[in-house]
Amino acid sequence: ADWVTRRALELTYTSHNMAPLARDLGYDGPSFAWDDARRAHLRGELDGLYAHLYGLTRDDFAYILTTFLVLKKNEERAHGEYRTARLALAAYDALAPAMAGAAGVR
Repeated sequence: ADWVTRRALELTYTSHNMAPLARDLGYDGPSFAWDDARRAHLRGELDGLYAHLYGLTRDDFAYILTTFLVLKKNEERAHGEYRTARLALAAYDALAPAMAGAAGVR
């Protein structure tokens, strides 16, 4: 939960208007700078985690990512690649050992 909360906080607390939420989550620091690359990385990590939590295989997750055609087209135009898929699958792969270990603990 803390892992998710830290990432969600960084994605949402980008304005002083969100300070009450940050305080409710136990964070008393300044708001986070809007950094597109950092935000994409955080979203990829969350996407990878949730794919594991939903029990998706890597192949199923990769397929699902191919169904977001507008996102893929826009990212290929803007970044020269489908960045969301790359980051989400990299996070999925990085989390796989921990998720396999957690599954054995249940």
